[in-house]
Amino acid sequence: MCLIAIATQNHPLYPLIIAANRDEFYHRPTAPLSFWEDQPNILAGRDLQQNGTWLGITKTGRIAAITNFREPAAMDPHAPSRGLLVSNFLASDHHPEDYLQAIKNSGKTYNGFNLVVGDMHQLWWYSNKKNDIVKIKPGIHVISNHLMDTPWPKTQKIKSGIQDICNRNNAIDPEDIFQVLADKNRPPDDKLPDTGVGLEWERILSSVFVFSDIYGTRSSAVILAEPSGQMTFAERTFKPQKNAPTIEETREFNIKVPV
Repeated sequence: MCLIAIATQNHPLYPLIIAANRDEFYHRPTAPLSFWEDQPNILAGRDLQQNGTWLGITKTGRIAAITNFREPAAMDPHAPSRGLLVSNFLASDHHPEDYLQAIKNSGKTYNGFNLVVGDMHQLWWYSNKKNDIVKIKPGIHVISNHLMDTPWPKTQKIKSGIQDICNRNNAIDPEDIFQVLADKNRPPDDKLPDTGVGLEWERILSSVFVFSDIYGTRSSAVILAEPSGQMTFAERTFKPQKNAPTIEETREFNIKVPV
């Protein structure tokens, strides 16, 4: 996943709101949001190449998500799959901080990542590029392909969009968040970060919703957690088409988790 916004304790009806876009090469095989046959406690999409995931929840209320840290010069093609860091947390019963501490001890074996784990009441963030375990404070936080709350144009744009929705203080329709996640506008070149991929790719990757000939936003996701333990998890997948990706399917699950 390449963009995730987290609103925690920022809305009177939802102690946690998550909005996320997963960007990936179009040819990489993927399964849509569902309960996993081999681990029926997990609700998530699935990367069929490595069998991990980028965002998921469980029937017991565990939540995990990951983004890649963009650093092409440091990429190791033989490094272990980062998506398994998400699915392994979801499948475990370890306390989030204990889980992250174990990952911290072996984090350098992975390519760069940001990992968020916890539940609707509290989330923690860890990046192997910073090596600190951080308890996420109330507010709106955004993670793309750098450290949490790095002020890239796309992170600031989605933060503003989620804040506008939260400011209404009323029930949220996932469609409203999907619209924020669908923003394809690209900032001017002088606002782009330099992450080592070259100007053309910086342009392609600069929008909230990414699109190109071979790579782009494969799915958008919304998680809404209510104080009662009711959780809504909606995912919208897209057919890859240059400059004009179209909606393939929208799935929505509603589950009740312990509070």
